[in-house]
Amino acid sequence: MSAPFPEHPLRHALSAELHVRTFEALHPPARVAHIAYLCGPSGTGRNIAHLLRLLGHFGVMPPAEVGQQFFVDLGRLRLRWERHTEFVTYSFTAQGPFDAPFGPVFDTGLLDTLPEGWLQALPGTVVAAAVLALEGRDHPERDRAGLAALFDDNPVVGAEVAGGAALAWSDMREHADGFGRILVRDRGLSGAQAGRLIKRLLDVDTYRAMSLLGLPPARAAAAKLTDAERLLANVAGRMTAGNDQLATPKGTAAPPPERALLAELTALAAEIESVAADTASRFDASQAYHEIVRQRLQQLRQQRIEGLQTFTELLEARLTPGVATCAATARRQEHLAERAARMTALLRARVELELQEQNRSLLDSMDRRAKIQLRLQETVEGLSVVAIGYYGVGLVGYLLKGLKAGGLPIDPTLGIAIALPLVVGAAWYGLKRTKRRLLRKAD
Repeated sequence: MSAPFPEHPLRHALSAELHVRTFEALHPPARVAHIAYLCGPSGTGRNIAHLLRLLGHFGVMPPAEVGQQFFVDLGRLRLRWERHTEFVTYSFTAQGPFDAPFGPVFDTGLLDTLPEGWLQALPGTVVAAAVLALEGRDHPERDRAGLAALFDDNPVVGAEVAGGAALAWSDMREHADGFGRILVRDRGLSGAQAGRLIKRLLDVDTYRAMSLLGLPPARAAAAKLTDAERLLANVAGRMTAGNDQLATPKGTAAPPPERALLAELTALAAEIESVAADTASRFDASQAYHEIVRQRLQQLRQQRIEGLQTFTELLEARLTPGVATCAATARRQEHLAERAARMTALLRARVELELQEQNRSLLDSMDRRAKIQLRLQETVEGLSVVAIGYYGVGLVGYLLKGLKAGGLPIDPTLGIAIALPLVVGAAWYGLKRTKRRLLRKAD
């Protein structure tokens, strides 16, 4: 049935988003094997194909469409599959009593029904894996020695969780079978509470690993940034030395080649940006995952067990410094890029100022040459008037001599003397008029 009003095309998708990453009710005793592997954003097809292979092994009809989350009953196991931005999780739940909470997962009846080689063929690399055991409230109490033995005598952290409705312990380590270990004892959990609690504990285990994926790149980037800072300081020192040299009189040491410094600084800025581009998304993801860990820890509602660190205390002491290193490296990259940009702008200004000085000197030289050319041109114009007058007077002389020879009473010498200023004046006036006409056309 359609709604009686116009709907936004994303309304149903946004509503469904509230119900993604849900949980299933769970009752003790039960065990959960949780695996999270990196797949990247482009591995959707391979991830679903691997899931369908598992469903085919158990004879389960594949769904018409696999969304972000998928629940299915595999017989002895109950599977919860979740797809995230860059990792996928499988949670296999075995409901019922167990002899030992931990041990090799294929020898304790937990994952022994999986197809052979299926785990080895996961389309990605496992970043977190844990076995969580949920004991009933009627299970015999364990002393400190018995609790430590479950975790191979590693230091154990624990707390009352869910407002005192359960107890939880872990050593936050991987054991010989490749899985971490989390033990939960029911003290009055409902099925829904148990499901929420187990999901939050497994989320803490997964997201704490994901949040630290940025630490190795941060350490690698730190070494490159240290070299970049040293080179940047060297360039700054050479720029300062260049300023001092520019202020010295002529004949002293010449200033450094600003253009070479600019090329060096530009290459250094590009290297800093390259490091930032390689790590920025990883550092942002570490911050986001760390925030999820903190939210999940808060949702556990922990109360101290005498003599044990709580989950929050351990992770604040061990996890937060690593994430802070990622954040500090990100800020360091940003500040170093800003410094390189400021120095580049300063050096560009110096280069432009030098070019302007050179251009001004060139214009002054061109102006001097133009004045010289003008004077030469005026000299040439004067010589042209003389030359034209000379030839003009010569022609007038030939004319007068011819007329005298024809019988006219003319004195050629006197005629030439009278014609000389007229011819020269006409030549001068003609050149000036031609020059003015050409200048008007040019304007």
